[in-house]
Amino acid sequence: MDLKQLQYFATVAKEGNISKAAKALHISQPPLSIQLKHLEEELGCVLFERGAREVELTEAGLLLYNRALSLLELSAITVQEISDLKNQTAGTLRLGAVSSVGSTLLNAWIVDLNKEYPDIHYEIFEGNTYEQIEQLKNHTIELAIVRSPFSTNDMHVIPLRTEPMMAVGNERFFSASSDEIPLSALADKPLILYRRWEDMILSAFSKQQLSCQIFCKNEDARTTLHWADAGLGIGIVPRSAVSLIRKPDTVCKKIADAELASRICLVYHENHYLSALAKLFLNYLTTHHCKD
Repeated sequence: MDLKQLQYFATVAKEGNISKAAKALHISQPPLSIQLKHLEEELGCVLFERGAREVELTEAGLLLYNRALSLLELSAITVQEISDLKNQTAGTLRLGAVSSVGSTLLNAWIVDLNKEYPDIHYEIFEGNTYEQIEQLKNHTIELAIVRSPFSTNDMHVIPLRTEPMMAVGNERFFSASSDEIPLSALADKPLILYRRWEDMILSAFSKQQLSCQIFCKNEDARTTLHWADAGLGIGIVPRSAVSLIRKPDTVCKKIADAELASRICLVYHENHYLSALAKLFLNYLTTHHCKD
C-alpha cells in the first residue's frame, strides 16, 4: 500500500463512482479498478460495495478512508515543510484560531507581520479551543491561538494577554450609566454565553450569592453577539470580541469581577516539528503582542 493507491482509493470514496474518480484523477477507468483490486487483495478485505452506478464504503473501507485522508494530508504538509526550509521567510503557515480572536486581534497581527514578511501565506483553521487542540494533535496546524480554559497535556502554552469579560446588550437591560458594572447588575437578567464559560460564570454568581439566569448557551462568540445585538438578552464576551458588534446602539460594559476573565494563549504540541515560519510567527507574537 502506497500513497498513490491511497489517493486513488480516497478519490473513489469521495466521488462514489469509479468513472467519475478516473476523470478526476486524469486516468482511464481500467487501471483505477486494477489498483483498487490490488489494494483489497493486499488488505484481505472488501473496501467497496459495488452497485450498478455507485460504490459505497464498507466498514473496513470507511476506516481506511479516514486514515487515508490523514496520511495524504500529512504527506502534503511534509512536502510543504521541506520546501519551506529553502526560504525561511516565505511559504505557508498553518495557523488555528478561535473565532473571537481570528475575527478581531489576529487580523491586526497579520497586517503588521505582512508588512515585514509579505511572502508568507496563510492557511487559517477556525474553530473552538477543543477543535484547535485536536488539529494540533493531528498535525493539521502548527500553532493555535486559543482561550482558556483547556487541557495543557502535551502542549506548550504561551500566555499572550488576559482580557476582562464584557456585558453586551440593549440599553433596556442596563440601569447604570458608567462603563463598568458590578456582577449584581446582571442578576436575574437573560444571559447569553459561550458554553465553555458556563462554570466560570456560575461560580462567580454563586460566590456573591446571586441568581444567574442563562437564556442561551452556544459555541461561538459571534452567536452571542448576534443574539445580544437582536435584543434577546445580555451577551457575555471577552473584550476583544466587542469589535464584532454590529448595531451602534448596542451597549457594552466591563464586568467588575476579577474572576471573570479570559486568557488568550498561543499553543503548540511539545513533540511536533515547528517550521521556520511557525517559529518566526511565535517570536513575533511573543515580542510584540504578549501583554500578560
